[in-house]
Amino acid sequence: MSESSKSSSRSKVSKPKKPYADFPLFPHATRRWAKKIRGKLNYFGKWDDPQAALDRFNRDWPFLSEGRTPPPIDDGEGCTLRMLCNSFLASKQNKLEANELTERTFQDYYAACKLLIDRFGADRQVDDLRPDDFERLRANLAANVSAVTLRNQVNRCRVVLKFAFDQGLIDTPIRYGQSFDRPSAKTLRKARNESGPRMFEANEVRRVLNVLEGIPVPVEGEEEPFNITADHPLRAMVLLGMNCGFGNTDVASLPESAVDLKSGWIEFPRPKTEIHRRIPLWPETVDALRNAIDDRPIAKSTDDDELCFLTRTGQKWVRVQQHRDSGAFVSLDPLSQRFSRLLKAMKLNGRRGLGFYTLRHVFETIGGESKDQVAVNAIMGHVDATMGGVYRERISDARLRAVTDTVREWLYECKE
Repeated sequence: MSESSKSSSRSKVSKPKKPYADFPLFPHATRRWAKKIRGKLNYFGKWDDPQAALDRFNRDWPFLSEGRTPPPIDDGEGCTLRMLCNSFLASKQNKLEANELTERTFQDYYAACKLLIDRFGADRQVDDLRPDDFERLRANLAANVSAVTLRNQVNRCRVVLKFAFDQGLIDTPIRYGQSFDRPSAKTLRKARNESGPRMFEANEVRRVLNVLEGIPVPVEGEEEPFNITADHPLRAMVLLGMNCGFGNTDVASLPESAVDLKSGWIEFPRPKTEIHRRIPLWPETVDALRNAIDDRPIAKSTDDDELCFLTRTGQKWVRVQQHRDSGAFVSLDPLSQRFSRLLKAMKLNGRRGLGFYTLRHVFETIGGESKDQVAVNAIMGHVDATMGGVYRERISDARLRAVTDTVREWLYECKE
């Protein structure tokens, strides 16, 4: 039978009827019995065993109806990686929905769970993992990713596996041995030196801003200048990166209520750390924000009504989305993809690791020329664990403005 015939046969399979009228579940297209609880679709078992699905539903209902995560099923075989990862991600999703966790962090945790399952298998017993398993995992990672990525992946895998013991899913902590360690500081410095600075120069940023304003700019090796239709939202986001040191999640989460365009200030805690930030805006940034907000599409979800920036389809620029059928979480960052495509078209992506987040590196680097690192840290939203950070109650507007003025003078090569 051809692939098209097989696909057609599958699509024509009729859904089963409910065993009886009051059966609380409905047959989902994924061949499982399902029910939407508190706005989220949950699955309880295969079509061919409605009683087992009902038993699972009755077991999980007290937890799901209250927004809690059901405990893993004790089948006498112990905790598998599938059970651990499902429980871990459900816990983190609760924190995500309560705004206690950023979407970017959730994406990273999801990737760590996928890494563990891809490497060891979903049915592998967690307490069966041994030091030599982790030694091979680290060796494989080290051969395929950068030192910084290796450090982050090792950290997140450890967080997931620690959850198993903390939640009582296993009786003893995981033993990693001595080989599942993080790269040394020396190794990280060496890798950074080899990859080169993650930095844009002023003329490169100006070219990007001109293109996004609809102004043609020359491109090395091309006879015709590069030109696109003016993109007000992306231009405003780039200016926020340069003016405020904002990263992807910052601009994607920025509510209109945090922006005072009349006075030219933003007051917006950094989503990752909740450190309060008060930042003066350049006239260019104020104008770009006005244009972007005027062009903003209608939000697909009422939860996003107040955001300054939305995609053409009315969604957040950085978000986590659950697949409707499989239930798998998908991390989406259209902002990174769009900016990367722009850099490639302008032939500005020749150095490793350049992207939208590089603007944050630029702000830190140039803002430091103001010789007021405390004010730079405040704008960046860095955690200050020093005693000065404990006792310092505020930073004057003049100091904050001196930092942003330093960056503006560097970018536009002007002094007013």
